[in-house]
Amino acid sequence: MIAQVETKTYTAEEYLEFEVNSQERHEFINGEIVLMSGGTPNHNEITSILNAILRVSLKGKPYSIFGSDQRLWVPQFKNYTYPDVMVVAKPIELQPGRTDTITNPLLIAEVLSKSTKAYDRDEKFAAYRSIPSFQEYLLIDQYR
Repeated sequence: MIAQVETKTYTAEEYLEFEVNSQERHEFINGEIVLMSGGTPNHNEITSILNAILRVSLKGKPYSIFGSDQRLWVPQFKNYTYPDVMVVAKPIELQPGRTDTITNPLLIAEVLSKSTKAYDRDEKFAAYRSIPSFQEYLLIDQYR
């Protein structure tokens, strides 16, 4: 007989308290706190280049551009994620009661890794599509 490992289900409030006090970043998906893996140099270079291109292209326009340290709240799915790059229309809309969690992205970009590409293409994309302001999703395969 194989022993089952029980997974604890957390509330959003428990996650936020945990995350604010953590040295590492975690996503919150379906009540589960998931440690985010560190990016490879290739992954980080791609996000840095995309961020620079967007900054130059959108200079003087009413948008903010954020990297992977900015938390996003997906209310319909009750998920918190850290997209690789987000473009947000000004004024920035924050989750009620929070000063650190965005709710109104227009564009979200994810750099795919072998361990996350299926999740990014399927479940994460489904969650992002539920955000009313969301318009574009850019997936970048770092291996091609």
